[in-house]
Amino acid sequence: MTPLVFALPGNEELARSFAEATGADIGNWTQRRFPDGEFYLRIESKVRENSAILVSSLKDPDEKIAPLVFFSSTLRDLGARKIFLIAPYLAYLRQDARFQEGEGFTSRYFAKLLSEHFDGIVTVDPHLHRYVSLNEIYSIPTRVVRAAPKISEWIRTNISRPLIIGPDLESEQWVSEVAKEAGAPFLVLEKTRKGDREVEVHFPPLDSWQGHTPVIVDDIISSAKTMIATVDHLKKMGFASPVCIGVHAIFAGNSYEELLAAGAGEIVTCNTIAHPSNQIDLSQILAAAWKEFSAL
Repeated sequence: MTPLVFALPGNEELARSFAEATGADIGNWTQRRFPDGEFYLRIESKVRENSAILVSSLKDPDEKIAPLVFFSSTLRDLGARKIFLIAPYLAYLRQDARFQEGEGFTSRYFAKLLSEHFDGIVTVDPHLHRYVSLNEIYSIPTRVVRAAPKISEWIRTNISRPLIIGPDLESEQWVSEVAKEAGAPFLVLEKTRKGDREVEVHFPPLDSWQGHTPVIVDDIISSAKTMIATVDHLKKMGFASPVCIGVHAIFAGNSYEELLAAGAGEIVTCNTIAHPSNQIDLSQILAAAWKEFSAL
């Protein structure tokens, strides 16, 4: 049977591209809210003995987790054979340790919840710190897609003489990968975080790189404070307007507008979270990763 792809609200474009890449069909369903705010859904496609694929980026996860759980549970009740989650942005990886007494390991709790409701998950560049892999906390098969090759391809196609810049030491491994595949030099900055929305960026000498176009690359653009500080410093040093590239376009509050106002020449993101800055399509490699589940 042909698998069915269901797009949760806001994920329709990615779901269409994903379905085309996998040869799957788009599933039909309806949703609404009861007057008291409770979620209602009705799955209209026949799912018995079939595989179902839910496509939902997990930005603002608290708004999405109940619909996801109810959707997967309904699919299971209706006889779906396998249920997969394509979550290009995977939330709740921040709290991977107990930093203060009384805190919880929300990364583990969230992983347990999703593992109970899905048979496999595909995501893009999860923001892991103390975990080596998702398999440490997820009890179901997971596949991780790397955005670096597609970012490198975009840089090669659109920028001459790029200088790839990573915002902190944590970014060195994957920024070096982007630079290598783009055939470009790179450097990594030092960042001191003074709070959730305040950072201080330290630069090495850059005089020898004049004439290059700075390309600031980060996995998540959340408050954009790091990129804003980097753009400001580069502009003061006489560089051309930097290109800012992010995998996951969180852009909390007015951070997108603030980054543009700071002097970013262009802001480019992958389509892991729907946003006007999306220019790098990952649907093909997400589809390739999901196809690995076919043998399960």
